[in-house]
Amino acid sequence: MENFPVINLESLNGEGRKATMEKIKDACENWGFFELVSHGIPTEFLDTVERLTKEHYRQCLEQKFKELVASKGLEAVQTEVKDMDWESTFYLRHLPQSNISQVPDLKDEYRNVMKEFALKLEKLAEQLLDLLCENLGLEQGYLKKAFYGTNGPTFGTKVSNYPPCPNNDKIKGLRAHTDAGGLILLFQDDKVSGLQLLKDGEWVDVPPMRHSLVINLGDQLEVITNGKYKSVEHRVIAQTDGTRMSIASFYNPSSDAVIYPAPTLVEKNAEEKNQVYPKFVFEDYMKHYVGVKFQAKEPRFEAMKAVEVKTSFGLGPVKTTA
Repeated sequence: MENFPVINLESLNGEGRKATMEKIKDACENWGFFELVSHGIPTEFLDTVERLTKEHYRQCLEQKFKELVASKGLEAVQTEVKDMDWESTFYLRHLPQSNISQVPDLKDEYRNVMKEFALKLEKLAEQLLDLLCENLGLEQGYLKKAFYGTNGPTFGTKVSNYPPCPNNDKIKGLRAHTDAGGLILLFQDDKVSGLQLLKDGEWVDVPPMRHSLVINLGDQLEVITNGKYKSVEHRVIAQTDGTRMSIASFYNPSSDAVIYPAPTLVEKNAEEKNQVYPKFVFEDYMKHYVGVKFQAKEPRFEAMKAVEVKTSFGLGPVKTTA
């Protein structure tokens, strides 16, 4: 198995730019994931994010998780658990409007740091989207515009901890799935592993690297690129020792954004061969996704085809009630 792709973003500044862009292109086409280093977010700041996140878990969430496990008898299960995950989570919304001030039990320092982290990640996400545009031959800003809708992109963070699991052969930290949205930026634990992606029919570990960010592509980028780039199935294996921290931030389309393949990326005769991805409103996709997240993505795309009317590219969608 070839090495997991690691991209040094600083290499874009200078003679290494062409090779780095090619590496990003290959990662998007063949992995759906890559690990980003020298990304511009200071290592000292990431250390602070990690310290405060782990403190918050120990002080506010760890005991609640233990009580949940005990109440459901999860430590003694004898058969595979398929309807829940071994994770402790909470969510932060940044765009179009932040909810950080309303999330309970966060210390002021933690709130302020996560606000700042979100701003840094938002800027990085938009930089990465433009790099994808460059590789795809799309005009700069195309992907951000495709996500924009009426109110701009939606952006939020899922903060997770995966505690030690005595039955990790019976219950996943997080069941296998693809991400519904656009671009995902993950700051993960550098000591406790667990994230895996499916490549060529095999589960591959995403290596923990200190101060790196793991980038992966969501379903909407697969649609916009008409399958040139793919969202990739991934999962989390809870470990028997150590609690794994995961801070995943999702740069997604606006709820009313109309998502469809970029016309320049649709090959000639693709429509006749039924090889064109559907056109739909992102909110409709999300409503469907919620109930089938842990199932194959292809039926989701087919379901969206059932509620669209074929129109020539560039025109607004005309919805039906199929």
